[in-house]
Formats: sequence, structure tokens, C-alpha cells
Amino acid sequence: MDPQRHFQTLAQYNAWASQALLTALERVPDDDYRRDCGLFFKSIHGTLNHLLLGEHRLWRVRFQGGVPQIASLAQELETDRATLASALRLEAQAWMPMIASWDASRFDGLLQYTTLRGTAQSLPFAATLAHVFNHSTHHRGQITAALTAMGQPAPELDMVYMLQAQAHSNI
Repeated sequence: MDPQRHFQTLAQYNAWASQALLTALERVPDDDYRRDCGLFFKSIHGTLNHLLLGEHRLWRVRFQGGVPQIASLAQELETDRATLASALRLEAQAWMPMIASWDASRFDGLLQYTTLRGTAQSLPFAATLAHVFNHSTHHRGQITAALTAMGQPAPELDMVYMLQAQAHSNI
């Protein structure tokens, strides 16, 4: 398996699923969007904010070789709902060209970074990249469960639906 192609697909899915979820959330009243519904980051807003913070401002910065400029994983980056959604859409697209720019050998290497607590860390590059996309899938699943519990429609986010849409568009 070509790791670069595999991770390009995961990045594409991440952007597709984020877009589908954010579109579905446009119908959700602000009270429901912001209320504590028992998620790890309490509300839908808090969970989306965590995705922006973790996926993009923490991990993507690390994969670019930079040092994240965040205080904690619970820090609120965007209070405005529309601004947060816009940032998530834009940031999700940034993974694809970055992954495309990497040499195939990079996926067999290590990701070296410093944790938020200041500890040096060295982890398998490909497995850690897989973590980033798995983490986002996990939190999108939490949000769809919250939507269902609220009686709101939740989008179908299975990757196979993206693949089917791509296959049909190539016919």
C-alpha cells in the first residue's frame, strides 16, 4: 500500500466528513449547539473548537515541524459559531497539499516534537498521522450522537459514502 495515497484519502475523507457535519449543524438552534450535552468538551461548540485546536493548531503544526502556540487542549479559539465552522472547513483542506509534498520515506520515520508539558517525544510518523484522523472521526461521532439525542437529524458520515460519491462522479 502506498502510504502517501492512503493518507491523502484519509485527509480527503476528513475534509468531506467535516463539511457534511458542519452543514448539518447549520440547522441546529444556538441553544442546542452550545448546551452541555455530556460530551468530553461539553457542547457541540466545545467539541468543534477542540477539533480546530487539536487537529489543526496542534498536530498539523507539529507535522509541519513547528511548535504549537496553544495553552491547553480546552482553550477556546473561536467564540463565534460561523467563524469556527469557516476555520474548520479551511483548515481541513490544508492537510492534502501538505501530505502530497512529503517524500514516501517520511511515512516510515518518526515524528519528533515536544508535548504541551515540555517533554520531548518521538513517535512513529504514520501511526501518529493516523491518530490525527482517527481523533477527528471520534469527535465527529460524539457530535452525531449528541444530535440524535437532541432529536436533530445527523448526517451519514461513513467513509464509504464519500468513496461511492467519488466513484459515481468518475463515471
